[in-house]
Amino acid sequence: MKKNKATQWAMAVLCLAAGIQSCKPKNAGSAVSSDAAQRAYVAPGKYDEFYNFVSGGFSGQMSVYGLPSGRLLRVIPVFSQDPQEGYGYSEETKDMLTTSHGFVPWDDLHHIEASQTNGELDGRWTFANGNNTPRLARIDLKTFKTAEILEIPNSAGNHSSPFITENTEYVIAGTRFSVPLDNSNGDVPINTYKKNFKGTLSFIKVDPADGNMTIAFQIKTPGVDFDLSHAGKGPSHGWFFFSCYNSEQANTLLEVNASQRDKDYIMAVNWKKVEEYIKQGKGKKEAVRYAHNKYSDVTHSTTSTIETSVTTIDVKDLADAVYMIPCPKSPHGCDVDPSGEYIVGSGKLAALIPVFSYTKMLKAIQDKTFDGDYEGIPVIKYEAALYGEVKKPGLGPLHTEFDGKGNAYTTFFISSEVVKWSIKDLKVLDRIPTYYSPGHLSIPGGDSRKPFGKYMVAYNKITKDRFLPTGPELAQSAQLFDISGDKMQLILDFPTIGEPHYAQSIPAGIISKNSQKIFNIDQNKSKYVTMGQNAAKVERQGNQVHVYMTAIRSHLAPDNIEGIRMGDEVYFHVTNLEQDWDVPHGFAVKGANNAELLIMPGETQTLKWVPTKVGISPFYCTDFCSALHQEMQGYARVSPAGSNVPLTFSIGTNNGPGINPVAGGDSAKGGGAPKAKR
Repeated sequence: MKKNKATQWAMAVLCLAAGIQSCKPKNAGSAVSSDAAQRAYVAPGKYDEFYNFVSGGFSGQMSVYGLPSGRLLRVIPVFSQDPQEGYGYSEETKDMLTTSHGFVPWDDLHHIEASQTNGELDGRWTFANGNNTPRLARIDLKTFKTAEILEIPNSAGNHSSPFITENTEYVIAGTRFSVPLDNSNGDVPINTYKKNFKGTLSFIKVDPADGNMTIAFQIKTPGVDFDLSHAGKGPSHGWFFFSCYNSEQANTLLEVNASQRDKDYIMAVNWKKVEEYIKQGKGKKEAVRYAHNKYSDVTHSTTSTIETSVTTIDVKDLADAVYMIPCPKSPHGCDVDPSGEYIVGSGKLAALIPVFSYTKMLKAIQDKTFDGDYEGIPVIKYEAALYGEVKKPGLGPLHTEFDGKGNAYTTFFISSEVVKWSIKDLKVLDRIPTYYSPGHLSIPGGDSRKPFGKYMVAYNKITKDRFLPTGPELAQSAQLFDISGDKMQLILDFPTIGEPHYAQSIPAGIISKNSQKIFNIDQNKSKYVTMGQNAAKVERQGNQVHVYMTAIRSHLAPDNIEGIRMGDEVYFHVTNLEQDWDVPHGFAVKGANNAELLIMPGETQTLKWVPTKVGISPFYCTDFCSALHQEMQGYARVSPAGSNVPLTFSIGTNNGPGINPVAGGDSAKGGGAPKAKR
């Protein structure tokens, strides 16, 4: 396609998009079912059927909603600091946000993938991508806490991530932006893109016992941009499929210069064969730097390590393991149906949906039915891999999921709708409007071998008139549809945290039965744990003052501390002695310039405080824990630098001199923790 034609096409699409987004769909009035409220209603005290894990986009967080109620259950901090619980602020968690660039307390969380066994959701972990500073996170679904963050070297824009193989053998991360790789000279003119810019696909191994992640190998690819991906299933297990765009390798005005060809590609990777090459020693160790951060629920602390090498293999050495399948231009979604036979591409600028056949792809490879190559990668002829096309389904197809009953559901960003179609005969069965411009959608288990198929949620980029106005920036939203019948029916709108992208919905019973209610204090191995109020103490180590504190309804121990001096760094190591479910304690001190702590039962967390003025600074519990929560407080006295006020601490000594003077050594050791009960 010539450049001027590409420009005209792009402008036409943009104009059409602007027109569609400016008004409601014509059948908006009939979109909501008459009994919508009843079907979405979850009575007080009753539980939702599904957990819905939703990306927070530019918030860097993950939100958890109940389905069908749409109730917000939890916001899980992942790549962003969270003052609500001190994540990224506390001494135990701030290293989770360490990278090779230093401390990076934000990221752009786009996609979520739940762990699987035999291609079915198993409720162990969810994985999340950091799109900006390339990172991959693992969230433990026993605790709903971020357990691990792995930085991805040789990558820029970790967008095609995190998608998994059917037994969670690997989590895959494809770079969005091709760039000069880490160990090459990056100081090159940008217009030398075709010569110096490369892409990578990172295969991260997941330990089946504890989930620990390690980069097994990276495949170096031509300088394309990877968008989304999915693994094969069943018969196609062993393959991975990646949508990629900018096959023109443009470096400016991509909306024109990367839309010149009629087709870009889906890259098919036989990762089982790549594994064999790596085992044969055909990979190459390269020097890179990337951070690997792990949080322990036993020590209640983070271990951060800078790794210094990674194994790479060039796609040119994988002639029989990597292939290109032409796909209508600028594909976004790349989705595999539950049978593993059909691969659905979604060209954002196409007015059709191509569906490829795994069986036909293998035959084309066997017969060498190629249409040349792309920088050494064989290009399979479009028709040779094509099962068929869904004709005129809508405008701007983005993402497809499946209900397990032979049907597929695709979002259309431009025409603001979800379309249901038959995988077997590629016929459109139903369409329903969304409000407005949906990106991803999610069906419980919809990208696994066993979809549950009752609900579908569309995640919308624009809301316009759906919620009360809140200035220039409106809430973005999710819309819940009942798909149990022949026709899709809208039953609920609810606003979301940040910008929703991809999501995963998991049956509640798979997760809730393993939910961890407390941390067993007898197993607390934090080096700062205080095992009972009698063990509370305060120590000076040079200009550092360490306060070993306990929290229990309804007091902190110690609650009077004197002898802190200007210039000191004070570390409050707070152990929550409670062993009842849902009795966290908070901790904050006046003038702290970081955040509070939120300490779960049996957990130890540390807040660093550097006093800025002489005087009395109150500290207190921030999480309402009992009828006498307001009384759960104490005082720290700060004296001038060089003061001879001795370091003392106390609890229960009222209107009298401090006790337990500490000259710099250990204070007395205490007994076990009292077991508080409601």
